[in-house]
Amino acid sequence: MELLFSKERIATRVAQLGAAISQDYANTEIVAIVILKGAFMFAADLLRHINVPVTLEFMQIASYHNGTCSSGEVEIILDLHNDIAGKHVIVIEDILDSGRTLKALQSLLAKCNPASVKLCTLLDKRERREVKIEADYVGMEIEDRFTVGYGLDHNGRYRQLEQIYVI
Repeated sequence: MELLFSKERIATRVAQLGAAISQDYANTEIVAIVILKGAFMFAADLLRHINVPVTLEFMQIASYHNGTCSSGEVEIILDLHNDIAGKHVIVIEDILDSGRTLKALQSLLAKCNPASVKLCTLLDKRERREVKIEADYVGMEIEDRFTVGYGLDHNGRYRQLEQIYVI
């Protein structure tokens, strides 16, 4: 494995994202929807840096099905538990690559009538984009390489690593 991002670089960027979100949502409550399982570490650290009221929701969406690239088939495994109508939503994701999964999620969330939906991703793989979608908050841009660590996995392994590696 090759080190891509150190824990110090990750921590610095996550703090910057939290500050930006806090500034953009000053005096506003938000609903953070964490996409499991990959975004859990990123979300936990990010939420500690957000200084506005936050309600937390989790969703689990599958599109990789144990491979290293998206299958294009999106499956909702865990859905929202609370109503998001009229609320400002930030979706927290680990990686944005083809965009198909998050585009499908945007459509699903739009049916719930939120006041707004923004996307925050730890990693952005722009060269893999297959649909028109951009994150509002991006941790770091990366090339088309498969990454693990800091919540990102390969077949359920490597999530616990503190740093991000290329395999």
